[in-house]
Amino acid sequence: MGAAGSSKEVKKLLKKMKQGVSCFQISMSFMAALTTYFLLIHTVRFHLSRIILLQPPPLPLITSSSSCTSISSSTPPISNSLSSSSPAAAANVSVGIEMLGRRSGKKGEGGRSGGVVDVSSCDLFDGRWVEDGDQKSSSSTTTTHPLYEPGSCPFVEEAFDCYNNGRPDLNYTRLRWKPNACSLPRLEGRKLLEILRGKRLAFVGDSLNRNMWESLVCILRSSLDLRKNDGGGGRVYEITGKKEFRYNNSYAYRYDEYNCTVEFYRAPFLVQELEAWSSDGARKESLRLDLMDGTSSVYKTADVIIFNTAHWWTHKKTSKGEDFYQEGDHVYQKLSADDAYRKALTTWARWVDEHVDPNRTTAFFRGYSWSHFRGGQWNSGGNCDGETSPIVEERHLAKYPKMVKILESVISGMRTPVLYLNITRMTDYRKEAHPSVYRFSGEKRRRGDNQDCSHWCLPGVPDAWNELMYAMLLKRLA
Repeated sequence: MGAAGSSKEVKKLLKKMKQGVSCFQISMSFMAALTTYFLLIHTVRFHLSRIILLQPPPLPLITSSSSCTSISSSTPPISNSLSSSSPAAAANVSVGIEMLGRRSGKKGEGGRSGGVVDVSSCDLFDGRWVEDGDQKSSSSTTTTHPLYEPGSCPFVEEAFDCYNNGRPDLNYTRLRWKPNACSLPRLEGRKLLEILRGKRLAFVGDSLNRNMWESLVCILRSSLDLRKNDGGGGRVYEITGKKEFRYNNSYAYRYDEYNCTVEFYRAPFLVQELEAWSSDGARKESLRLDLMDGTSSVYKTADVIIFNTAHWWTHKKTSKGEDFYQEGDHVYQKLSADDAYRKALTTWARWVDEHVDPNRTTAFFRGYSWSHFRGGQWNSGGNCDGETSPIVEERHLAKYPKMVKILESVISGMRTPVLYLNITRMTDYRKEAHPSVYRFSGEKRRRGDNQDCSHWCLPGVPDAWNELMYAMLLKRLA
């Protein structure tokens, strides 16, 4: 019954009132008219709600988040430099972005498929390590972790190659990082190579960043069809032919099929190290806190740059701080490592703001990675041999070192957005994943050798850093 019908009922009611119909009849007729009116309103609202509900729901918007990507105060337009250069590349990037919005279908399992969730507010660094074992990826028939087989990558230097150096356990290769509020996408090497097609990705920093660099070149290598090597299509090689990565200042692997390079520049302080000799032949070292390292002119035009500096600031000379730190012609007679670290990072931040174009280059800073020496330091008998399980309970983790707060304070004052890989807490759990005595092969190992409880076995922890970098890069491109 429509609105016209309801109006007729009201008119009939008024006519009957004029004819002297009993109050009871008038009341019953009035109630019937009201009932008809409310039924009409309810029916219209129901049909409108069905129309609204049948429209497709909006897809979740993936945006940058200060809690897990950038603590800089401004955000530029998405870099055109990292935009995919082909339809195939664009399709692969879209798939990667879609994967970033997925989480486990069952609570607590931490899988990589299931319903879509908005990860824009997800803190990627608040999480735990979970064992992946032989769990299958939703988009791959290979095991999820490790991302490349232990002992399979020729680009891993001996000091990180724990498997080939005789380490008997493999659990350190099977753990992956699982954020509490979302899931990381699997780092698909070919998808990342599509993003990097025709571009440069550069790691800049100390040997822990070299650790991360070797991890990434192995992840990317494992995704390629190496049978193409004889024809050049899938060729991967260090462009200068170097095979030893400890003593030179720069290296670069080229992926021919994608016309891209993944580079490493040794700059343990990011600022400039100087050496001078006195008249009596004594060597004098100093650190110019006001000048960037000399390789900065080479890597400043890279499309992605991943910076770090941390561990060298804890060494004896830097900790002592006597006649070592310099600004201009002034050499500080005494300066604390914390103050020097802040000055050096301020120089780096100023250089990034002046020389890095955020419309071309995406800049990361990887935070402090924990060491796990017992009974001393790297050169005083410290050890971590025999550890086979990570820390499980959060209460056993250490407090953040002061340098983390200094770093975060400097980044927050920059004009150029810097994506902060805050890996400090996640590395503190992994006391079992260092090379320890397996920094050497069996025939080279000697009782009493210094153990390595700072760097990480590969495959291992740095693979997770690269997964986080990949996830943050996808979010930036979204």
